[in-house]
Amino acid sequence: MGKKRRIGIISTIVKASSIILFILFFASCGKAKVPADSGIKNSGGNNNEGNNGLVIWTYDSFVSEWGPGSSVSEAFEKNSGIKINWVSHGDAGEMLSRLLLEGDKAGADIILGLDQNLAGRALNSGLLEAYKPQGAANIFPELVIDPSFTLIPFDYSYFAIVYDSEKLPAPPACLEDLTDPKYKKSLILMDPRTSSPGLGFLGWTKEVYGTAWQDYWRRLTPSILTIAEGWDSGYGLFVKGEAPMVLSYTTSPGYHLENEHTERYRAAIFSDGHPMQIEVAGLLRAARNKANAKRFLDFMLSADFENIIPLTNWMYPVIDIPLPDSFRINPKSDKPLKPEPVSESDLNEWASLMSSIPQ
Repeated sequence: MGKKRRIGIISTIVKASSIILFILFFASCGKAKVPADSGIKNSGGNNNEGNNGLVIWTYDSFVSEWGPGSSVSEAFEKNSGIKINWVSHGDAGEMLSRLLLEGDKAGADIILGLDQNLAGRALNSGLLEAYKPQGAANIFPELVIDPSFTLIPFDYSYFAIVYDSEKLPAPPACLEDLTDPKYKKSLILMDPRTSSPGLGFLGWTKEVYGTAWQDYWRRLTPSILTIAEGWDSGYGLFVKGEAPMVLSYTTSPGYHLENEHTERYRAAIFSDGHPMQIEVAGLLRAARNKANAKRFLDFMLSADFENIIPLTNWMYPVIDIPLPDSFRINPKSDKPLKPEPVSESDLNEWASLMSSIPQ
């Protein structure tokens, strides 16, 4: 997600078999460091605090020291007197896999941080309960992915290729440009089985190229320096200068402007359009603190919550509020895309294809 996450270990292209279990598609991309005494836990289990608390599962970067978790906790406790117990589960895909495995015994009240590419599996599980929060009418209509509000949007952005303008003064203008031989070993991507941006990029290529997406990946492979397990490790390689381009978000340049006072890093706008990523939260049917959970979901759509998102999660709010000045550098496409979700079969085909192409 276009966020500032901890730079992880360097990842190389994963050689995978053509048959992969569902849980491996969304395995962990590694745990982010969690600050001491934060009340945040790195693994699941029943960490409920009874009727006076609230247990929320999320991805690691949301509750890292630079993420929105601590500010959200402070604002919500001030608003309601309710303390949040965050439980982090790596990336969004791992979090969903864990929920599907544990089911009603997960011990969570809310799951926060899935996106529309994972929504179908979450909705089909029967583990979530519909709830239309106060303020739902203020959500931008195009962001409502579930009319029943079983999954509720809280932020969004667009996938993009971010580039170093000092190293690449003439960036690509479309997906096909990325296959140009002049970009050999110049691009860092993420594995779609372990990374939501990686999954989004695969969906992007399927949306643009249709049934010819595999041929596109064959042409693209010479341009790829590495395929990282997660956004954090991939973006870390990019800012270290390992390659001049990386898969990220249109909102990533704003981070560098806000925190590093530089406009060096830019997001290339493609004529193909840019896929939207919409992050959502959902109420667990088996929630033990259901009243508190509903109160949080109401709070989630308030200005108090949404104002925290831009400068911590580096995404756009889902309601109409002023944006920070640093967001002026974030470009917008006039062609937003909403690709169909990538299937397990697609992931199998991608893994088989990548393992068959000489590196």
